[in-house]
Amino acid sequence: MRRILTLLVVLSMLLLGGCATDQRSDSLTNTLNAYASTVRWGDFQGALQFVDPKVRDAHPLSTLELARYQQYKVSGYDEGNGPIPNGKDEVTQVVQINLVNVNTQSERTVTDHQTWRYDAQSKHWWLLTGLPDISRQ
Repeated sequence: MRRILTLLVVLSMLLLGGCATDQRSDSLTNTLNAYASTVRWGDFQGALQFVDPKVRDAHPLSTLELARYQQYKVSGYDEGNGPIPNGKDEVTQVVQINLVNVNTQSERTVTDHQTWRYDAQSKHWWLLTGLPDISRQ
């Protein structure tokens, strides 16, 4: 009887651990999809809400930087191979973002190297690398 009870406890713990992993994975998928959708619509102010609050506080965007994002329309967002695990609570992703300058109508591509971290306490994925750097040519 004791063996059966021990086996049930172990199986329950494994199942609960699997559920937590599934929840974290689902949360990552939902977060990456929501972020991609926000950027595709050119809503960089909204995309800023995906950035880790500590990063936002340490590196606030100036009015000029925010205005620069308004100068571009997003014409493409390609996640490539998707997120790659980088430890238990971190993933990296390389995204190609096509931007069209609204003044000159010239298009260019920006490569965005993203690092996302899972905060187990808030059960939320945060972007550690900030918004894509569109200032480089």
